[in-house]
Amino acid sequence: MTTNTLDAPQAVTRTSTDTTRPRDVRDPDETRLRYGALLIGAAFLLLGVVFGIGVSKMTGGADMVAALGSVTTVVGTIIGTFFGVQIGSHGKEAAEAGRTQAEAAARVALGKLQPEDASEVIQHLCAARAGSPRPRGHH
Repeated sequence: MTTNTLDAPQAVTRTSTDTTRPRDVRDPDETRLRYGALLIGAAFLLLGVVFGIGVSKMTGGADMVAALGSVTTVVGTIIGTFFGVQIGSHGKEAAEAGRTQAEAAARVALGKLQPEDASEVIQHLCAARAGSPRPRGHH
């Protein structure tokens, strides 16, 4: 019979002097939102400045459209890239969290098997990871 340390919940005690993280470290999601809001605010400020200059200095509508078009293209690209990267990193974090949970569940399941059976399952998984369709001797 095998024992599994993951079965029993472990008690966590904290004292008033314990700190889980330093005070100057911020939550990554909060930091992303802060930079995203700052980026959007700066983009609108830049567009307002360009629009103000365009209204006061440019005489033709075509000149103003060209100036605003070039600025909005660059700003839109930068903002789109920023948020695309943020969404991608969030997806990666979610996938890694799911993988961690799956690995923990597999360890618990393997802990419940007899050692011979667990060894066979591990060999099968290693063979599958290496790209081999099936372990030898199994059909």
